[in-house]
Amino acid sequence: MPTFDIVSKVDAQTLDNAINNAKKEILNRYDFNGSNSTVELDKKTNIITILTEDDMRLKAITDSIISRMMKQNLDPKSLDFGKDIVASGNMIRKELKIKEGIDKEAAKKIVAKIKDSKLKVQASMMDDQVRVQSKSIDDLQKVISLCRGEDFGQPLQFINMRN
Repeated sequence: MPTFDIVSKVDAQTLDNAINNAKKEILNRYDFNGSNSTVELDKKTNIITILTEDDMRLKAITDSIISRMMKQNLDPKSLDFGKDIVASGNMIRKELKIKEGIDKEAAKKIVAKIKDSKLKVQASMMDDQVRVQSKSIDDLQKVISLCRGEDFGQPLQFINMRN
């Protein structure tokens, strides 16, 4: 029976490239001349830590990260913007978490949307992904186009298409 999986993943190497490009851009900007701003990516926990002096620079750094992610074909919806934390002195720290895997609420929305479409497919939640099965590959392709047209709050990828 043909199946495929709906997942939400971010390619670690592409993300690392986007962050490194954003760092280079920030270092070369005139308004960051003499600034103590830093951007770090922790690859184990998938957290981007930004440390800077004021809100204006924080906004510029996050905008740079988002634009670099978009140029690398990464969806900025995968970023979870936490709240700003006042660090020591006059510094501001912000942690951006990378969302990986489909959470339970989003998975329920995806399954409900697929069932509401009245296509002859079966959708089931499995850990942090959704598996879709059908007798017809055409129905599976309709499910993919249906999911691409909706916004579930995080980027979706469609993998493991099997006959």
